[in-house]
Amino acid sequence: MRQVAEPVAAFVLTAIAIVAVWALLGRPVPMPETPLAPGEKLECVSYAPYRGAETPIDLSTRIEPWRIEEDLKNLSAITGCVRTYSVHQGLDQVAPIARKFGMKVLQGLWLGRDPEFNRAQIERAVAIANAYPDVVRAVVVGNEVLLRGELSARTLTETIREVKRRVPVPVTYADVWEFWLKNPELLTAVDFVTIHILPYWEDLPIAADLAADHVASIRRQVALSFPGKDIMIGEVGWPSEGRMREGALPSPSNQAKVIQEIIARSKAEKFSLNVIEAFDQPWKRQFEGTVGGHWGLLDAQTREPKFVWGQPVSDHPRWKPLAAAGVALAAVVFGAAFLARAQAVGGMSSTGFWLLVALDALAGGGLLGLTLEQAAVESFGAAGVVRSAALIAIAVLAPALGAAALGRGLPLPDMARTFGAPAEQPRGVARALGLVFAVVVVAAIQTALGLTFDARYRDFPSAALTAATVPFAILAVTRHAAGVRPLAETLAAAVLAAGAAYIVFHETFANWQALWLAAALLLLAVILFRARAAQS
Repeated sequence: MRQVAEPVAAFVLTAIAIVAVWALLGRPVPMPETPLAPGEKLECVSYAPYRGAETPIDLSTRIEPWRIEEDLKNLSAITGCVRTYSVHQGLDQVAPIARKFGMKVLQGLWLGRDPEFNRAQIERAVAIANAYPDVVRAVVVGNEVLLRGELSARTLTETIREVKRRVPVPVTYADVWEFWLKNPELLTAVDFVTIHILPYWEDLPIAADLAADHVASIRRQVALSFPGKDIMIGEVGWPSEGRMREGALPSPSNQAKVIQEIIARSKAEKFSLNVIEAFDQPWKRQFEGTVGGHWGLLDAQTREPKFVWGQPVSDHPRWKPLAAAGVALAAVVFGAAFLARAQAVGGMSSTGFWLLVALDALAGGGLLGLTLEQAAVESFGAAGVVRSAALIAIAVLAPALGAAALGRGLPLPDMARTFGAPAEQPRGVARALGLVFAVVVVAAIQTALGLTFDARYRDFPSAALTAATVPFAILAVTRHAAGVRPLAETLAAAVLAAGAAYIVFHETFANWQALWLAAALLLLAVILFRARAAQS
C-alpha cells in the first residue's frame, strides 16, 4: 500500500504546486488609471500593413487597398491619425483611405542609399501631400537615415528643403533624439522636430517603471537645445515580448503600463507624441529578434487590442492550459519513475526517491509552460522553428528519462560511450539518456556562445535549459560514477562556465533573465565537470 500511496501523494502535491505557480503568474497586474477621457483617442499611431511573412524589404510585396481599409477602420476606433514610413508597396493609398474615416496622416517617405529609389519616394509623397492637404498632417522626409548612416546631414537637409518648397503642409524629419542633437543644422530645414525616444533601446536601457520619466526628461532636453521649435515625439512605446536588456523587461503588463504613463505625462506636460506601433510586425524579428515583432498595440494575428485602457493585464493569460500541460508532464515523470522503481533492486529510501522524482517533475512540469510560451513567440524562420522544437523536446524528454534512470539506478553515461563503438554504447534508457544529454549540452553551448559573441537580439531559453538540466543534476548527485574525467565534458564545462560569467557581466545584475540562464549554464557546467568515465 505504501508503495502506491507515497508516489500518489508526491504527485498530487507536485501538481498542486505547478497549478499554484501558474495561477500566480497568470494573475492580472493592476494598471494606472486610464489617461484617456471617455471617447478620447490616441493622438497618432505608427502604421505598417505587413502581415505574416510580408516584409518591406521585398519590393515585390503589394498591399491591397482593401487590407489597408480594413486596418484603418479598426484603428479609427482608437486613434485619429496614423504615421506611415514609405509610399511604395501600396502605402500610397493610406491617405485617400484615411479620409473615409476622418483620419489624419503623418505621411512618411523612405530615404536610403539608392538615389533612384529616393527620387521615386519623394515624387510620390509630394503628389500625395498636394492631392490630400486636408488629410496629410505633415510630411516626414526620411526615417532614421542618419542613424543608419545612409545619407549625410547635408544631403538630407537639401532633400527636406526641396520637399518643403513643393508641398502645402508642414515638413519634418524623424530620428533618434541623439542624432538630432548631433546634427542641429537640420533645424533650419524643418517646420518642427520629430524625435524618437524608445527607453527599451537606449544604450543604457531604461526599466519600465522609469520609462515615462525618461521620455519627459529627454524631450525637455531637446526642447532646451532647440528653443522656439515645436518638438514631437515621433516614436515612443514598449515591447510586449522578447528578451530583457539590463532592467528593461518586455511584457504585456509593462507595455500597457509604460504607454499609459507616457500618454498621461504628455497630457500633463502638453507635448505631442506618436505611439509605435499599431499592429505587431512579425518581419522585424529578422532584424531585431523576438522583441522587434512585438511593439504593436494590436496583435498581429487577431488584429485585436492587447489591453484595455486602465484595466489589469495578465502576462500569462493562457496559464490554465499551460498549467495542465505541466501537470501532464509531471504525471509522465512519475509514471516513468514508478515503472522503473518497480524493476529496481535496492537503492535509496522510498521517501527520498519520491522527493527527488517530485523535484524532477516540478522542474519539468513547472517550466514546460514557459518553454511552450517562448517557442510560440521566438520561432522565426526554419532555423528558429527547429531550435524551438529541440528545446521543447529536451524539456520533455530529460525529466522523463531522468526519472526512469533514477528508478533503475543508472548513472549518467559519458559522451565517449554514448557516441563510441557500437559494442560499448549503452542500451535502452541509458542510451536515450546519453543522447538527450548531448543535445542539452550542444543547445547550452550554442546559447552561451551566441550570447557571448552576438547577444543584442538573442533570447534567453532559461526555462527549457533549466527543465532539461535539473534531471541530470539529480542523477549527478545520486549516481556519481568513478573513473577519469572525460575530455569532452571538461571542455564543455569550461565553455559553459566562461559563457555564464560573460553573460552576467555583459547583461548586468539588473537582468534577471540573464542571471537565471547563467545559473542554468553553471549548473550544467558542474554536472559536466563532475562526470567520470571508465579508463579506456
